[in-house]
Amino acid sequence: MAIGSLARRKASTILSSRYLKYSFSLSRGYASGSDENDVVVIGGGPGGYVAAIKAAQLGLKTTCIEKRGTLGGTCLNVGCIPSKALLHSSHMYHEAQHSFASHGVKFSSVEVDLPAMMAQKDKAVAGLTRGIEGLFKKNKVNYVKGYGKFLSPSEVSVDTVEGGNTIVKGKNIIIATGSDVKSLPGLTIDEKRIVSSTGALALTEIPKKLVVIGAGYIGLEMGSVWGRLGSEVTVVEFASDIVPTMDGEVRKQFQRSLEKQKMKFMLKTKVVSVDTVGDSVKLTLEPAAGGEQTTLEADVVLVSAGRVPFTSGLGLDKIGVETDKAGRILVNERFASNVPGVYAIGDVIPGPMLAHKAEEDGVACVEFIAGKEGHVDYDLVPGVCYTHPEVASVGKTEEQVKALGVDYRVGKFPFLANSRAKAIDDAEGIVKVIAEKGTDKILGVHIMSSNAGELIHEAVLAMNYGASSEDIARTCHAHPTMSEALKEAAMATYDKPIHM
Repeated sequence: MAIGSLARRKASTILSSRYLKYSFSLSRGYASGSDENDVVVIGGGPGGYVAAIKAAQLGLKTTCIEKRGTLGGTCLNVGCIPSKALLHSSHMYHEAQHSFASHGVKFSSVEVDLPAMMAQKDKAVAGLTRGIEGLFKKNKVNYVKGYGKFLSPSEVSVDTVEGGNTIVKGKNIIIATGSDVKSLPGLTIDEKRIVSSTGALALTEIPKKLVVIGAGYIGLEMGSVWGRLGSEVTVVEFASDIVPTMDGEVRKQFQRSLEKQKMKFMLKTKVVSVDTVGDSVKLTLEPAAGGEQTTLEADVVLVSAGRVPFTSGLGLDKIGVETDKAGRILVNERFASNVPGVYAIGDVIPGPMLAHKAEEDGVACVEFIAGKEGHVDYDLVPGVCYTHPEVASVGKTEEQVKALGVDYRVGKFPFLANSRAKAIDDAEGIVKVIAEKGTDKILGVHIMSSNAGELIHEAVLAMNYGASSEDIARTCHAHPTMSEALKEAAMATYDKPIHM
C-alpha cells in the first residue's frame, strides 16, 4: 500500500518556494506589555473569522475587525453562499420544468417567484452571519465593526460603522481582507445593467439576454442560474478555453454539457467597448487576435473576469509591508510578512482564491503564532464549479503531469455505467484518475457529475496520505452510490474496472 501517515510528516506550511521571500524570528522586539490583544484580525471573512476563533480557542486574546458590519466576508454575504442558494433554487425550477414528468410527477404549470427565491437566499445568509457572531461570543472573540487601517505594526485605527473611531492594539496582526472584483477598462459597474457577481445575485427581474464576460467558475455558475430561469446566456471569453485551470478532457465534456443547456460561448473574443445609452447594453467585440468587429446586445452584462487582492486603504505602505506586482502580500512559510508581527492569509497572498484555502491559512497562521506547527498544502486544495453537473478536482491535470515529464496512467469511468446515477436518471459525467506509473501514487482526480463537490473529498483525503489508485480501488464502497464511480476509475487506473 502507498498510504503514508501525516504523523510521520513534519507539520509545516507547504507553499510554493517562489512565493516565499522572508524568513526571520517571530519575536516582536517592540511589542509592549500594554498591547491589549495577542491577535488582531483585520477582516471577518472565511479566513479572518476562522483565524479569530482558532486564536481564541488556543487561549489568545483576540479581536476581529470587519468593515461590512456582518461577518462571513464576500463568501457568505455576496459570494459562495447566496450563489449556491440561487443555484439550488434555479435547479429545482429547471428540474420541475424538464425532469419531473419522466419521474411521474406532473404539474399543470410551474412559474418562478423571483422575490420568494431571493428571500430564501437572504434568509440563509442572515442565519449564517448571525451564527458566526454566536461563535464569536461562545469563544470570547471581541468583534469590532468598522474599517481598519494600520497606524503602526501593532496598532490599527478603526472607523466604526457607527461613525466613531477606536484604536485596536495587538502583538500580532493578521491581514485577512480578501479580494474584490477585477474591473475591466471602459466598463463601469453600476450593479444594475453592468453588474459584478454581487449585482447578479440581486437582480429584481430575469433578464431576457445576459452576457457574461469571463468563462471562469463564477461566470459559469451565475450564467447557469439565470439561464435556468429563462435568460438567453452568452459567455464572452478572451482565452481559447473555458476555465483554463480545468483538466482539458473534462473541460471539453463540461462545455458540451453547458451548450446542451443552451449556454452560448464566444471564445478567443475580447470586449472593445460598451455602450449603455438606450434600453439595452451594446457590446462591441472583436477576435482576440484582431479582426472584424461585431456587436452584441444584452439587457444585463455580468463582469466576471476574476478577482484582485483587497489591500487598498489599509496603510500597508505606511508600515512598509511589501507586495508583489499583483498587489498580493509577500509572506514566508509561517504567513509572516516582512514586517515583524504582521501576517497575511487568504486572497491577499499568493495561492488559490478560495474560501476553504483561506480557512486553512487562518488556522495554520494562528497555530504558528501560538508556537505550534501548522500545515497547508496548496497542491491539495480542491476546486469545485457548482453548475449542473458540477466539476470538482484536486491535484494535477493531465496537461500539468505531461509538462512535468512524469510517466503516468489514467483511469476513467463514466456515470452512465454507475447504477445509482442511472437509478436517479442523472448519469451525465465522468471520473478521471491520474497516477504515477511506477508507484501508482495518485497525482490528480477530476470528477464531473451531480454532487461532484461532495465526491471529491475521498480523493482529497487519499492524496493527503499519499495513497495509490489501488488503495481506493480496494476500499469497500457502499452500493449503490455515486462514489462507486471513483472506485471503478481507480480500478481502471491500476488494472481494469468491473462494470465497464
